[in-house]
Amino acid sequence: MSRRVVVTGLGTVNPLGHSVEETWAAIQASQSGVGKITRIDASSMPCQIAAEVKNFDPSKYIDSKEARKMDPFSQFGVYAALQALEDSGLKVGANVDPERIGTVLGNGIGGVQALETAYEKIFVGGGPNRIPPMSIPKLISNEGPGNIAILTGALGPCYSILTACSAGTDAIGDAARWIRDGVTDVMIAGGTEAAITLMGIGGFCVLKAVTFKFNDDPTKGSRPFDKDRSGFVMGEGAGILILEEYEHAISRGAKIYAELAGYGITCDAYHLTSPHPEGIGASRAMRMALSQAGLKPEDIDYINAHGTSTEINDPTETKAVKTVFGSHAYKLKMSSTKSMTGHCVGAAGGIEAMLAILALRDQYFPPTINLDHPDVEAGCDLDYVNNKGVKGKIRAVMSNTLGFGGHNSSVVFKQL
Repeated sequence: MSRRVVVTGLGTVNPLGHSVEETWAAIQASQSGVGKITRIDASSMPCQIAAEVKNFDPSKYIDSKEARKMDPFSQFGVYAALQALEDSGLKVGANVDPERIGTVLGNGIGGVQALETAYEKIFVGGGPNRIPPMSIPKLISNEGPGNIAILTGALGPCYSILTACSAGTDAIGDAARWIRDGVTDVMIAGGTEAAITLMGIGGFCVLKAVTFKFNDDPTKGSRPFDKDRSGFVMGEGAGILILEEYEHAISRGAKIYAELAGYGITCDAYHLTSPHPEGIGASRAMRMALSQAGLKPEDIDYINAHGTSTEINDPTETKAVKTVFGSHAYKLKMSSTKSMTGHCVGAAGGIEAMLAILALRDQYFPPTINLDHPDVEAGCDLDYVNNKGVKGKIRAVMSNTLGFGGHNSSVVFKQL
């Protein structure tokens, strides 16, 4: 813990924009990224809406020949990573030793588009000999960070973390440990996902996890903590942070967004798809992050909630926050930016950590849109920054992610 970790770069592509500032402007405008699904024919599905990345052109950061070798989840991750490195001012081999920079990327589902294409060739297009040659490299999750390392020259630790919706947060927390342990000076970390496919949407439909009720009014579909919530809305994209050892950043005159002060990770060991009804795992993760940060509950001014807009998650997460923060839970502000981005699964932790950092930078509490009637009967009675963001004093922020399998993760960022 003697080596401090700071954030010196941010990068993203998501349903609200292809850059950090474009995304942040949309957040401040309470803009929804949800619309009718265009990527696939969803007309026969009970859910026909999603938060898609619009008009994505990877060529700004990725050569077209290289992009063709990547599934969209890899393209998103590489695009956001190179954007974040550009933002940080780091150049591998110039102001950072290639052996002292690594990559950790969170992902939930992997290259499901490549997998579906391969299956189509097997069962419709002529059999297994017709499988596209790059199918395996496209679909395996570790090719996301692998592609980043190849294109940046980062020779340090390089791997994927697969903890469903918590994966992006876990990648950030795990990456920080390499810096604290003295193995690296810089880490590229965050999450990526591209699962708006027949399998992705169809699979969550049969689980009845996504909303079926807003096909004719897509922008109203994601409504965390609202009594009319009926399931999450699938999103996609990537959010990447450049983590750097504090003295390394100071020595090169880097711009520093915030300090990554704490990380907590636990498991419910309860159910494959539902959180523990008392939120015990989420509570422990938040307490662990606070303890590592050396902060008290009352030091946190804002929580970027997991806030999925599902019947079970929202009151359970609220209960966990009350358990940890006590009376301060009613004084801090908490919002779910998934109301605007949709649920980006493995990318959620990276995107939402970025948004929490920007909230800290600009002293601005992002809104939870579509929160017209808080579900107070279910216990959702905190200050969720309903519908419109507000300015205010922010000293430290927390970002929560809770994943299928009982995974719970929290990160804390604070001002230097």
